[in-house]
Amino acid sequence: MGSTRMLLQTRKPLFEAGFAAAGGLAFADVMLPITGCETPAWKIVEVKSSTSVKAYQEEDAAIQSYIARAAGVDVRSVSIAHIDAAWIYPGGGNYKGLLVEKDVTEAALARGAEVAAWIACAQQVAAQAVPPYVQTGAQCETPFPCGFQKHCRKNEPSAEFPIAWLPRISSKALKDFLIQSGVQDMRDVPDALLTSLQRRVRDATLLGQAYFDAEGAKKDLLKYPLPAYFLDFETIQFGVPRWAGTRPFQMLPFQFSLHRMDAQGQLSHQDFLDLSGNDPSEAFAVQLARACAEPIPVFVYHAGFEGSRLKELAQRFPAVCVQMEEIRGRLVDLLSIARARYYDPRQHGSWSIKKVLPTITPDLGYDALPGAQDGGMAMAAYLEATAPATSPQRKALIRDELLAYCALDTRAMVEIWRKFSQTF
Repeated sequence: MGSTRMLLQTRKPLFEAGFAAAGGLAFADVMLPITGCETPAWKIVEVKSSTSVKAYQEEDAAIQSYIARAAGVDVRSVSIAHIDAAWIYPGGGNYKGLLVEKDVTEAALARGAEVAAWIACAQQVAAQAVPPYVQTGAQCETPFPCGFQKHCRKNEPSAEFPIAWLPRISSKALKDFLIQSGVQDMRDVPDALLTSLQRRVRDATLLGQAYFDAEGAKKDLLKYPLPAYFLDFETIQFGVPRWAGTRPFQMLPFQFSLHRMDAQGQLSHQDFLDLSGNDPSEAFAVQLARACAEPIPVFVYHAGFEGSRLKELAQRFPAVCVQMEEIRGRLVDLLSIARARYYDPRQHGSWSIKKVLPTITPDLGYDALPGAQDGGMAMAAYLEATAPATSPQRKALIRDELLAYCALDTRAMVEIWRKFSQTF
């Protein structure tokens, strides 16, 4: 920490200033000198990538300021800077307004005794020869998933039918019961605490038999006769926007796959993929408008996602506004039908298309794909393909892998549609 102490004497802004004192070690994101003081005084700014200030971030600010003050630094101001999600990048490298600050000085400095207790407790645990036993639970996921969960669970009895397979555990009553009882197996949860969907999942799991309301699914789809499209998007997002007219963390589509099924069940396919590194949005919208020009149903898997992207494209590009809104009005959500009419125990509480597809068509699966196998991997592949250092050969390979991945998403929808409609 000697370099930090030396640099503080210059009274210039510092980044990642390190302090060791009072049994703790901390690195402040930004240290700004406060002018007009007789003696050196400082402002700490903790910079976060979130779009609002979280409780654990306020705790972080309290820890940083406590240790810095214990190291002899006169900290008089503490703030948390976070991203303004509504800010629109004007372009030209002008990022003024991307970050907004919340002053947390009073609360941070008032928590000194609390921070001291945290440090003392942590030191006591660190001094123990054997790690203390703490049963895994909700704390292992909050505020972020712990990387040691597998290690901690190795000595815990594994549930034959884990609670994690119950979908949408959101009710306070169920959460409180699980915390207080320590129950790990869904068989041990009282019926009264479960929703009808959770009971359906439990019963199908315990019986080892799929639930399928075939008549209900068929009736749902009769309202949307062939021909029809099956559409899927892939998107990228940046905390710090790259392209003018976009917001932080905005989901920007760079790829689509579109299968079309005619009245006889024959399939054709179109796609779009832009790996130039430029904003793909307008070209994406123009080609999508052409590809979906027929006034026929557009099946998607999670209409809220594609619908939101179409609405944003309509707002950004007036030339295709009417077409984007018209396509949005024709969306049909296969996910909502799947959730209401179908469940196989192999889904383990998820209706992700990656979980549903193998239960319907075992010969098709994402595991066999050579590259991207989910949305996160597709984002990573996009970033690699558009990086300046990526070779043309590698970029071409990534292109093929992304095209295959997105095409499987829409082919999966076709197979789910066939199962539910009991056609072809």
